[in-house]
Amino acid sequence: MAGKSKQNGRDSFTERSRLLDAVNVRLLNELHADPRLSMSELARRVGMSAPAVTERVQRLERDGVITGFRMEVDPAALGMPVTALVRIRPGPGQLPKIVAAARDTPQVVQCFRITGEDCFLLQVHGPSIGELEEILDGFLMFGQTTTSIVVAEPVPRRPLPIPS
Repeated sequence: MAGKSKQNGRDSFTERSRLLDAVNVRLLNELHADPRLSMSELARRVGMSAPAVTERVQRLERDGVITGFRMEVDPAALGMPVTALVRIRPGPGQLPKIVAAARDTPQVVQCFRITGEDCFLLQVHGPSIGELEEILDGFLMFGQTTTSIVVAEPVPRRPLPIPS
């Protein structure tokens, strides 16, 4: 099919963006504002039946437009008030080991493969600087780390703008 490509088993951006008709944009905006809405309340807000809205939301999930619903918890409430961003420059042959270590370390909440001299950027939470050091020591055998401690979050995580 011309113009269609698959990457990681998902349709291309063009294929997924065609799903964003006016109704689906309204559904996404409502879910952005309150992801805990029931299907019946969501349907009421967009002026449709609950089964029709449920079908649309399921299609958006199935087609990879909606990738999940998350609960966010303040790390400090879980006893992990220290947040660090860690860049890792791997040694030769260490890339898969870093990925495995990041997956196996529960305090690592995000791991990005990035361009530049460093190959990975991790977001890590810990109870203290000392215990954060212990977590980071687990990555030193794979390469060089550079750590920045987060002192404030002036723009907290937010949803992407939905095109209208």
